[in-house]
Amino acid sequence: MIRMDSLMVWAPRVLSIVRIVVALLFLEHGTQKLFNFPPGPNHPAFFTLIWWQAIIEIVGGILLALGLFTQPVAFILSGDMAVAYFMSHAPRSFFPVVNAGDSAILYCFIFFYIFFAGPGPWSVDAMWGRGAADPAYRRRA
Repeated sequence: MIRMDSLMVWAPRVLSIVRIVVALLFLEHGTQKLFNFPPGPNHPAFFTLIWWQAIIEIVGGILLALGLFTQPVAFILSGDMAVAYFMSHAPRSFFPVVNAGDSAILYCFIFFYIFFAGPGPWSVDAMWGRGAADPAYRRRA
């Protein structure tokens, strides 16, 4: 039987893996909107709200994947997804499964968790000694 304390050793590394995977999935939404890669249904006009959303998804996805400025980026992306949900999905229906907003809700709360948890050890922030990955930060908390 596996002891829970032996699994807890892996928690910071798994946090890094989750951060990287979620960031790359989020980045894909931006590249689809802006560069039509992978091919998607629409290509937004310059400086429209959807165009700006694509920029946020690309820049935020890259920064989050690298673990650079992780906590402020995660906070911004969490708020961005909350706004996206209430602007685009909630008016269609109250139920997320009906209004296709469940991914926006998941992104919102995963980014919110990353804001508090930090980048994990496999990040630029950890390499530079910033954020929750920094032992000095954990002593303050």
